Amino acid sequence: MKIRHVLLVAALTISWLASALASPAEAGPAQQQFATNTPLPDGRILYRIQAGDTCTKIQLLYGINFELLRQLNQSINADCTNLIEGQELLVGTGGPAAAPSNEPGQSPTLGPPTVTPTPFSGTTEICVLLFDDLNGDALRQTEEPVLLGGAISVTETGGAFSETRETVINPDPEAYAGICFNDVPEGQYNIGAAIPDNYNPTMSLTYTMDVRAGDRAFVDFGAQSREAPASQSGGTEQAGGASPVLGIIGGLLLLGGMGLAWFALRLRNPRGKLGSGGLLHR
Repeated sequence: MKIRHVLLVAALTISWLASALASPAEAGPAQQQFATNTPLPDGRILYRIQAGDTCTKIQLLYGINFELLRQLNQSINADCTNLIEGQELLVGTGGPAAAPSNEPGQSPTLGPPTVTPTPFSGTTEICVLLFDDLNGDALRQTEEPVLLGGAISVTETGGAFSETRETVINPDPEAYAGICFNDVPEGQYNIGAAIPDNYNPTMSLTYTMDVRAGDRAFVDFGAQSREAPASQSGGTEQAGGASPVLGIIGGLLLLGGMGLAWFALRLRNPRGKLGSGGLLHR
């Protein structure tokens, strides 16, 4: 009978669907997405600070160095520890100034002055921070400390500079928490971090960047302890695990599929047509 085949197919489909719902989904690698801000009519480019933002992230996003970012925004302190969520920062000028008015009696509207970066007066530096990413979100919060037992390496691709240092805690709480490599010549650099054996990286541990004379560059690397509670895994429980509701629904569908399969077999082999030994007599 055709109904037997239909019931068998339906049973198999429901069983597969139940297994898919009950099984935990694989969480893909975290990816950050940034929106490019459009210049205002007066030419200013503003960036609204998001939760977990750092000056390093804003510098990389807009291709400016820390000194220029501080020059444009005098409210930022020397360690960039006072960013406020929702605050707007001036990150450059890129749009046309507002068109001057030709109406009599009105003065033309002038655009903002062109900002010329002031070269860093000290030596060129590359500052790197390896931090303990307690919540696993790949963004450093102020309460997340330096990760001890690691190492930072900075190497110029042409061989002009190469140095490796172990991570340490700076005794001055007001100073930059990471390691700064001074007197770095300009060039292209490979920057990497080594983490302790009982830690997992929460972001890429290698970074390549070009450094110009007078620049001060900042790079962050993060890693999380393998013994960190599931509640601190940055939402992986929701992203990678099955919820209890889906598990219950999956179990019910699985039982329903098994019942349909049994019913289909009963239709195919009714008791009235079974002889001794379970053989069919036609």
